Amino acid sequence: MTESKYIWMDGEFTPWNEAKVHVLSHTLHYGNGAIEGTKAYKTVDGRCAIFKLNEHTQRLLNSSKMTLMNVPF
Repeated sequence: MTESKYIWMDGEFTPWNEAKVHVLSHTLHYGNGAIEGTKAYKTVDGRCAIFKLNEHTQRLLNSSKMTLMNVPF
């Protein structure tokens, strides 16, 4: 596995070594969050294809809604 140099945090890419979570974060203490994994593949013509992106996105938005998380996009 390759090491990531950036992480998606608060709606933007942040350098991995600068990403910080507050010690009183509800997610840190209670595990409250919404996670959905996606997988991207490089196609024969060099483009990127993401498997079932719409379905993954809908599950993430549904999970966020159930945990009363505001999704700003």
